[in-house]
This record gives sequence, structure tokens and C-alpha cells, in this order.
Amino acid sequence: MEEKSKVLIIGATGFLGFHLAQASCNFSHPTFALIRDSTSSSSTKLDKLRALSDAGVQFLKGSLDDEASLMEAVNQVDVVICAVSSKQALDQKLLIQIIKQNGSIKRFIPSEFGLDPDKVQISNMDYDFYARKAEIRRLVEAEGIPYTIISCNFFMSYLLPSLVQPGMKVPPRDKVTIFGDGNTKGVFVKVSDVADFTISALDDPRTLNKVVYLRPEGNVYSMNELVEIWECKIGKKLEKNYVSEEELLKKIEETPYPDNMELIFIYSAFIKGDQTYFDIEASSNGVDGSKLYPQLKHTTISEFLDTLLE
Repeated sequence: MEEKSKVLIIGATGFLGFHLAQASCNFSHPTFALIRDSTSSSSTKLDKLRALSDAGVQFLKGSLDDEASLMEAVNQVDVVICAVSSKQALDQKLLIQIIKQNGSIKRFIPSEFGLDPDKVQISNMDYDFYARKAEIRRLVEAEGIPYTIISCNFFMSYLLPSLVQPGMKVPPRDKVTIFGDGNTKGVFVKVSDVADFTISALDDPRTLNKVVYLRPEGNVYSMNELVEIWECKIGKKLEKNYVSEEELLKKIEETPYPDNMELIFIYSAFIKGDQTYFDIEASSNGVDGSKLYPQLKHTTISEFLDTLLE
């Protein structure tokens, strides 16, 4: 049996990183997590550290701005996965330098996730949210570092709990706002499923220097379809208010940053179609992760909405 790659997770106490570390252990990879000294001061993060330790994760002290600790950590592994936020994306530059110097890292998975920054059509209005990620991708390519990009689109915990209703925390029971004509499709994937797809891809030669797009069956729907599914579950028709592209753009302009980011992401996905307008197979560097790993079970949107009925 082929030996499993040793995996380093950066951001292991974060929202996605925690699930990546757990999945790495579940898939029998020797798993390491780079942990800041300050992490132990947070009770929430302490709980995550205990859970990861119980799962078998080995902790290494260090941070993205500490060259010595980064070098020591990278030298112990075969694969590096970074799961920091978009605001911290450019903090990966020192890590990339060290991976380049190391020369033996088999795969780097940078902190992209979300939408593909090379595909989004809102680069002039997202406050460099995607530009930072694109800059890191260009740097990885220029350095010739073997990579895999995971483009998972929206996490289910974002927007879907409100049925894509800005400012709401739960799905509507009477009235619903639909953006555009409601026919443009978006994609939602549960964070633990994203982690499983990611770990499945890290040793796969089919994903080397590729963008792995996730569009699992049952997870790709338009707003009209989402509302219809929800109406069936609650046994009631909702009053629908359609907001045009022009009206949404005006609302985005009138809403100060960062409060308008939710509206910008809705515009990107459900007006511009940034998650689904392109054919994965036609992309020279794109592969469909949902087809590569059909054996992976995943939570569908309908299953997730069932949890919101209580």
C-alpha cells in the first residue's frame, strides 16, 4: 500500500482549517497543524485543539510571519494546505518562498476555496477580495510550485440558512426576495464535504496543477428553485419580490463597506452567474471534483434545508 503524504494544515483552528485537519486524519494522513502561541488564549480554539489532538493531529508552533518556524514545519511534510481568510491571503508569500526553497513539497493547496478568482466578473467592486487570491495563484505558478486549487463556491453556512435573504438568519415563512430573474444557478457545499474533497485531491495526479471545481449533485440551484424546495418543505407559497440587477447594484452602492459584501456576493453568484456560467470540462486547467470522487457522500441543499424546519 502506498504511503500517505504527510500534511501540514495552516489555519487549523479556523472555520475550514479545522475540518481539513479532521478530514486529513480521517483519510489516514499523518497530519500536522501550525499553531500560534496566542491560540491557547481562546477557549473556543482550545476546544478545537483538544478535538484535533484526540484525532491525531500533531501541533507545530509557528506562524505565517515566522520564517524559522515555517521552514521547520514545511521540512517535515509532503503537502501544505493553507486555510487562512481572504484578508490574510497575501500573508502566504513567505510560505511560498519557503516551499520554493524546500523544493520537495509534492503539493501546495493555497487559501483560495470559494469562487475561482480568475472566473469572477466583479473584480472592480469586491474591494480586492478576489484580487488577493489571484495574486497568490500567479505567484505559485511563477515559482513552479506543484499546486491544486479548490474552488468550492459558497459554504452552506453562508447565505443558505436565510435562503439568500440579506440580513436574515433564518429562512422566510411569508415573503421572499429574489434577485434578477431568479434563474441563475449558485452552488452551496457543506464545509466538511469541502474538506473531504480537498483531502481526496491532494495525492491525486489528476488534480496536479489543476483547479478542482465542486458542483455536487443536489447542490446547484437557482433562487427560484431554492424557494420552490423550501415552499414544498413548509407546505406554503411565499410572496415573491423580484429585485432587478439595476436595483441590486444601486443597493450595493448605497450600502457602506463591509456591509455591502453580502450583496456583492449575491450579485456575483445569482446575477452574473460566476459559479456556473462556464463549462468546467472546457477549461484547460479545470477538473470536476464531483465527478472525480463520486464515492464521497455529501450533504445536499434539500438535506440542509431539512435542518432549518425546526
